[in-house]
Amino acid sequence: METFADYILGEKELSSKMEITYYLAKKREIFFDKSIVFKTEIARIFLNYLDADLDKNLILTACLLCNCKKVELAQNLERIKSYAKDGAEYLFSIGFDKRFCKICEEVNRYSNSNPREKESDILELVDQYGGMLLDRPERIGMEPEEAIVLLQYRNLKDKFNRYLESFVDFINDLQNVKYKDKVEITPLKELVNLYNQTEDEKRFITALVYEFEPNIDDLLEKKLGKNSNALAKGNPNRALFSEETTRKVMERLNLDD
Repeated sequence: METFADYILGEKELSSKMEITYYLAKKREIFFDKSIVFKTEIARIFLNYLDADLDKNLILTACLLCNCKKVELAQNLERIKSYAKDGAEYLFSIGFDKRFCKICEEVNRYSNSNPREKESDILELVDQYGGMLLDRPERIGMEPEEAIVLLQYRNLKDKFNRYLESFVDFINDLQNVKYKDKVEITPLKELVNLYNQTEDEKRFITALVYEFEPNIDDLLEKKLGKNSNALAKGNPNRALFSEETTRKVMERLNLDD
């Protein structure tokens, strides 16, 4: 019998994974908002840039789900420390294997897991860095240059993350190119702009697939010499969140109850 894990891992196109997660969240009340999509897109671009021997499909799926039990604006420190563990337990209950769940639990350092899975280091980088770029009730979003310095010298100071240096190079390279040759608009700035200009997850995902991804992948290939064919990005010729897609996903997930 097919599990949810089988279904979403079997789907190779990222925008379809996002749709599946969106519908699961609506019915099962897991945490999924624009910030998750935002961080996952950063992960997709970084994996494309990095071109390492990693299971990109697994990592992007984990990016979408590792915060599934996160509580927005949580004030309880114990809840903040336990949400990743709670999420890993939930993911195990819907069919993911123990290693996938361990990767998701290690999105932060509260589990004190040692040794850490290499995929978890990618999750940690995009979760922390992506979060710093976005507005929060207590502060405005940081500039990309400021956030990368804080990631290096505050958040991950004295912590080993095997991909940190590569991630710093990635951010610096992105900051040195312009998005669609717009003056003063870098790819990360454009990504933040899209995030701020779209009302919800559906509109943000649609904007990524139809507007952002074709341009950023072309930019990476032409300016940075990175081949974008390695990743299954969204298909701009497919109707996102169509009535047919909604019906099919709901049927596969058996979420009508």
